[in-house]
Amino acid sequence: QYSPDNVAGAGGDVDPTEITFPGCPCLTSSCVAQVCSCLRRGEHYKGLCLRPADAEQQYARPVFECNAMCRCGESCQNRVVQRGLQLRLEVFKTEKKGWGLRTLEFVAKGRFVCEYAGEVLGFNEARRRIQAQTSKDSNYIIAVREHLHSGRVMETFVDPTNIGNVGRFLNHSCEPNLFMVPVRVDSMVPKLALFAATDISAGEELSYDYSGRFHNLSGINREQKSLEEDNRLGKPCYCGSRTCASFLPWDRSLFSTP
Repeated sequence: QYSPDNVAGAGGDVDPTEITFPGCPCLTSSCVAQVCSCLRRGEHYKGLCLRPADAEQQYARPVFECNAMCRCGESCQNRVVQRGLQLRLEVFKTEKKGWGLRTLEFVAKGRFVCEYAGEVLGFNEARRRIQAQTSKDSNYIIAVREHLHSGRVMETFVDPTNIGNVGRFLNHSCEPNLFMVPVRVDSMVPKLALFAATDISAGEELSYDYSGRFHNLSGINREQKSLEEDNRLGKPCYCGSRTCASFLPWDRSLFSTP
């Protein structure tokens, strides 16, 4: 079943469609960072593209878009991901990786491409579904963990297996042309937004790194190296990149027994 947005799934604590954020009071057509409460961490976008991170910035900065309660107009520059898919994409059959997704038009670096949407699950339900899979089943469940300054870790589990959008057809690559950023609009449940990591030519397959590599490369590389030491549950990677790790990334915690 196709759904452009996340839907509530089993075991989730909150409904991803519920609006819980207050809106900004801006009456201008487009909000400005010095005034808008949604932009108190700085402007997120330049046109339709995500602003590049500062060279000294080690981690991805939180992104909050204006929401349904905001008084600014629909043309506000801080409304990008919520507008949904704007590019012409095509699902196609790959040689070794099953279905894949490619763009039919040029995509500029930083441009929002699509969301990875599906059922938002609780941890126990996500683990139950993964452990019920056989070696022949495709795993679409993604686990996103965000580390807060307080030391708390926020977890989001999205499963587009039965209900989801075009993002479920994206394949992994060890040298991807997309990267994922959690973007919040109406609540603390993030939209898992995929942006172009580089200029992408028409006809090129779209891919992202399932391990979530973005700015915090060193920490993730160490974690991934430890996971790659035990590939009994790993599936082979066919991305064909020069730095291919040979196996797809996988989340050890979702395979462990309670």
